[in-house]
Amino acid sequence: MSKSDDLYYMKLALEQAKKGQWKTSPNPCVGAVIVNNDEIVGMGYHRKAGAPHAEVNAINDAGELSKNSTIYVTLEPCNHSGKTPPCTQAIINSGLRRVVIGMSDPNPSVAGGGAKYLSEKGVEVISGILEEECIQINRPFIKYITSGIPWIIMKAGMSLDGKINYQKGSGGQITGKQSKQYVHALRDQCDAILIGVETAIIDNPSLTTRLERKPGSDPHRVILDTSLRLSPEAFLLQQQSDASTYIFCGKDVSKKRVEALCRKSAVVKQVTLNSEGKLDLKEILYVLGQEHITSVLVEGGAKIHGAMLAENLVDEVCLLIAPIFIGNQGCSVIDNFAVLAKENAPKVNNLTFQQLGEDIVVSGLLHSGTVV
Repeated sequence: MSKSDDLYYMKLALEQAKKGQWKTSPNPCVGAVIVNNDEIVGMGYHRKAGAPHAEVNAINDAGELSKNSTIYVTLEPCNHSGKTPPCTQAIINSGLRRVVIGMSDPNPSVAGGGAKYLSEKGVEVISGILEEECIQINRPFIKYITSGIPWIIMKAGMSLDGKINYQKGSGGQITGKQSKQYVHALRDQCDAILIGVETAIIDNPSLTTRLERKPGSDPHRVILDTSLRLSPEAFLLQQQSDASTYIFCGKDVSKKRVEALCRKSAVVKQVTLNSEGKLDLKEILYVLGQEHITSVLVEGGAKIHGAMLAENLVDEVCLLIAPIFIGNQGCSVIDNFAVLAKENAPKVNNLTFQQLGEDIVVSGLLHSGTVV
């Protein structure tokens, strides 16, 4: 196979991987294509955690034609047993003679093990084909597996002058219907959605996914509530949903309030307060990581956004901007955060723009698009 052939077939493997994107947590999304004598004989992708991996699905699709063929896989095949057997053994058993890998496994405890094992068994291994593209589709997994904390998306609906409500202490829809569906599609993709207790009290949201054309998956609901002010009758605690509701509070809250929320099936997590008497955000994110949550959609409010930015915890931003002005009485998208010079300001990179009806969606990555 030539280098151009390898690039072509890896692009097809990436297309397979994207079919499972955002649906495989806490696993990565992976795609595979098997080629025999310049003919595609098998394809597959990882559909969800616990299900067969992409390599196994492609091998099953190819059947006997796997023998002496080449498999293109976007992520290094695993060489360890989890909920499924190691893919390296499936590759050897199928008779594949060549493995072309997009990116190495980012898991520090197993990185390089799959490629090394296959090489030792006489299989030709080539790595790093379309590596950057393979990294891009698995940013949440890479951050989670290397740092233990989830990928953080800061989302806000706002006016042209940066206001997220019409009056402080009140709610009200700012963006249009198409933007609302866009946000629900984001919820469908992410493992969890996070808000502060002020937003929970003012808006009394359900924090569920409501798509127009298909059923969606509800994200886990995460509420930051230092002194446990949330009412057990809050709308988000009344939902018939498979998703859990996590409420993070300080360690000196009322035991009766904890018990009342737990009776509503909430999972109350008591964590450390920082020097300012606020919840330790990094500890919260580590706790969510321990719950196998790899991506979190942070919907506010302004103080939460400011605190996340101040601690350099935001990986991606998604701002939905309506073509209106609200004025001074509205609440700004970010509170309790300030920089004194441009060189100190968090910069959004890899910017994209999309029009949704009258609204504009501005998205991009912090940290120069790298995974930290």
